[in-house]
Amino acid sequence: MKDSTLKHFNPMKLREKYTAKKSNNNYSSFWMDSDWDTRNTSIFDDDDDEVEVNTKPKTDLVALAGYRRAIANFVTIVTGESDIKVNFNTQGDSYTDGKVVTIGSKLDDKLFDPSVGLALHEGSHIKLSDFDFLKNLEYEVPQEYFDRGFKKGYNRTEVLGHIKNLLNYVEDRRIDNFVFTTSPGYKGYYHSMYEKYFYAKVIDKALLSDEYTDENLESYMFRIINLTNKNTNLDALDGLRQIWKIIDIKNIGVIGNTKLAFNVALSVYDIILNNLQDGIEETDERTGETSTKPNDGSGSDTGDEGSSKTLSDEEFDRLKDAMSEGDVKQGHSNGSDIQLTDNQKKQLENAIRKQEKFMNGDIQKKKVTKKESKELQNIEAAGMTYEDVGKDIGWNKKPTKCLVVRKLTKDLIEASKDYDGGLSVLSPYRYRWSSNDDDVTGFVEEGIRLGTVLGRKLQVRGESRETKWTRLDSGKIDKRLIAELGFGNERVFNTSFIESYSDAFLHISVDASGSMSGEKWENTMTSVVAICKAASMIQNVDVVVSIRSTHSVGGYRSRNNTDVPLILIAYDSRVDKFTKVKNMFAHLRVAGTTPEGLCFEAIMDEIIPTTKDRDSYFLNFSDGMPMFSNSDVSYYYDEALNHTKRMVNDMRTKGIKVLSYFIGGDYDRESYMGDFKKMYGKDSEFVDVTSVMSISKTMNKRFLQK
Repeated sequence: MKDSTLKHFNPMKLREKYTAKKSNNNYSSFWMDSDWDTRNTSIFDDDDDEVEVNTKPKTDLVALAGYRRAIANFVTIVTGESDIKVNFNTQGDSYTDGKVVTIGSKLDDKLFDPSVGLALHEGSHIKLSDFDFLKNLEYEVPQEYFDRGFKKGYNRTEVLGHIKNLLNYVEDRRIDNFVFTTSPGYKGYYHSMYEKYFYAKVIDKALLSDEYTDENLESYMFRIINLTNKNTNLDALDGLRQIWKIIDIKNIGVIGNTKLAFNVALSVYDIILNNLQDGIEETDERTGETSTKPNDGSGSDTGDEGSSKTLSDEEFDRLKDAMSEGDVKQGHSNGSDIQLTDNQKKQLENAIRKQEKFMNGDIQKKKVTKKESKELQNIEAAGMTYEDVGKDIGWNKKPTKCLVVRKLTKDLIEASKDYDGGLSVLSPYRYRWSSNDDDVTGFVEEGIRLGTVLGRKLQVRGESRETKWTRLDSGKIDKRLIAELGFGNERVFNTSFIESYSDAFLHISVDASGSMSGEKWENTMTSVVAICKAASMIQNVDVVVSIRSTHSVGGYRSRNNTDVPLILIAYDSRVDKFTKVKNMFAHLRVAGTTPEGLCFEAIMDEIIPTTKDRDSYFLNFSDGMPMFSNSDVSYYYDEALNHTKRMVNDMRTKGIKVLSYFIGGDYDRESYMGDFKKMYGKDSEFVDVTSVMSISKTMNKRFLQK
């Protein structure tokens, strides 16, 4: 019969209340993905029976890095501590230093919620638990407990282990209560965690059966660990009800620190020792030495075993339902006559080991390889994230992912040696199209030369002019004219007008699709470098350069080979020195297709200026029409044109001046210019990128407008 004492505690109530149907990932879905359970781009490549078995699934490390960042933010919010690190499990990780939360790399949809809960649990330990006290626990235990334990058949190490396990249990309840009371919105993650590690059907059966009802240490530990299970029977062992009252989970918050939790654990252990039979002395026939073994407590009569019955899972579920409704007419007065089958006993052993590992902080977490660890570092250093784009495209209105790389780094360039680990728009080798002869000037060097000329032409933007008018009727007194007062001249005032330009922000977006190869790319990038160089010579002009293309999530050996739009922030003069352009731009390449507007949408908030006290420009280089497809979207023709047009109009609505240069031959001009102007408006024009001066003329005209 269900004990009324436990009525106040229902660990699954919140879970049941907020569980979303047909989802294994109920709480994480709102910050990971809205369609995480059904999306085609998962953290791990999907299994496909048609693919060779020996093809190893590749982890989507960008998604994994995003998950770690979110977990780290959660830990910071819940604990209020900003210096608690959240790292993936590697060979050198420590779980006991009280400084780092460790998460595993295997994070499929069934593991998201419990993994979040486990990270929050570990983070709360770091904040609230006294690790110095725990390290010196042996010296805190009074000698009498070791002596009493020895009498029961346990050595010093075993007694210390008993007390440590009890302390772990009380401490876990204490820190979990802290989160429940300070951050109740995170309860769901904790319930998912406990459901995974503690709430198993075989545990429910064991609590209602005659399993672990003998007065021995194992029985007490099993019953105590599962005190919060709604199937707990407080009369299963002598002293168990008293232990429940001492721990007092309902008021666990009064235990303010690890030392007090330790005192509670000692009180519980005291009750356990009082109810254990003395150990059994045994003599070694060979050596004559005597030792004391624990008594299993099985000597008492438990009643008529012939009335016991083993139940199938279905029968047990029906029994639990009947018992919860107070109907016990199914031949089981209180459940104590239930027996487990041999198979259920094996399951129970596994479930108990799982619980013990959790309490000891010994949760197995899949490690990341050295290579994956390096790639994750590169990903986070580059600020890689996935952004949802294109949600209003296509018949299903389903968004796709756009890979945003917010910082070009040397490590990203180095990683491009390995196709699977690098970005398609990067190469470890410097770009040379026209010749392999080192004497031939590359586009970076040529761009710097031309940019120096352009910078001199644009210098006027950073200058201001003061015009002064004197002998006025009002204004400031002109000291030079004071002497004329009293001689019929009262026009002794002056005023000044300062003519200057607002600060300027220029975002240059470059199409890096495969069709831009060869001279198109070389000449375009020459112009881009020239503009960057010119801007670096003017104090009040900032420039951002982004490269847009596509990226294969799993590399060419991926099982699903899912492409996503890619936009790479290659240069930001607000944080980067111009030397970055000089040293890294030659490693930029063309690849993939043209997800034009999808890339714009992914960084729209970053294109829009943060202040109105500056002139903002968006300069686009492109050689064709937008086109892209994956399993989420089909981005072609009018739908792609109209979406790109909406993104461009959004920019204009927010005060950004848009310029767009169409790069191509005469045939391309006749074929595409109409659609190009449809997307970018009247300010779009066909441009010869071989002539930087023609571009500078347009830029000068725009920049010098007031």
